[in-house]
Amino acid sequence: MKKYLIATIFVGVLLSSASIYSQSFDRIDKDPVDIAYLTNEKMSELLVKVVYSRPQKKGFNVFGDQIPYGEIWRTGANEATEVKFYTDVLFGNKLVKAGTYVMHTIPGEKEWIIILNSNTDTWGAFFYDSSKDVARIKVAATEAEVIDVFTIAFKNNFNHTSMVLAWDSTRVDIPLAMGNQILAKI
Repeated sequence: MKKYLIATIFVGVLLSSASIYSQSFDRIDKDPVDIAYLTNEKMSELLVKVVYSRPQKKGFNVFGDQIPYGEIWRTGANEATEVKFYTDVLFGNKLVKAGTYVMHTIPGEKEWIIILNSNTDTWGAFFYDSSKDVARIKVAATEAEVIDVFTIAFKNNFNHTSMVLAWDSTRVDIPLAMGNQILAKI
C-alpha cells in the first residue's frame, strides 16, 4: 500500500509539472528575431552584429504596397533594427564610429535611403528623430529572386564588403569598409 501511495504521488507530481510546460502560448510573435554577424575570419574577431525581426511576405507585394515607398521604415518588424559596429566603419561614404545604432530605411523603387540613428531601443519607426542621425546614405535597389522572409546578411567579394537587405524581389547592398579598407577608400 505504501509503495502504491508513493507511486501515485510521484505520477501526480510528474503530471502537474508536465502541465506547466505544455501550456499554450496565445501571442507568439509571428516575426521572429534573428541576428546576422560579420566576422574577420582570419583573426576570429566580430566586426558587425545586426539584430532584427523577420517579417514574412505572406503573398503580398511588399515594397510599394505593404511597405510604402518614400516613408520611413524600421527595416524589419517590431523593434527597430539595431546595428553594432565593433570597430570604426565606412558606411557607404560616411565614417561611423564603433557603437550601436538603429537602422531605418526609406525605400524607393530604384534607390533607398539608409539611415543610422543613435536613438536605440525604440519600437518601430514611431520614435524616429532625424536630429539623432549619424549617417544617411543612398544606395541602389536591384531586383532578384523572390525571398519570402526579410533577411539581412553580409557579402564579401574581393575586398568589397556589403550588408545586404533582401525581401520579396528587392535587394539593397550597403557598402562597408573597415580597418585598412577605410584608408584605401578615403
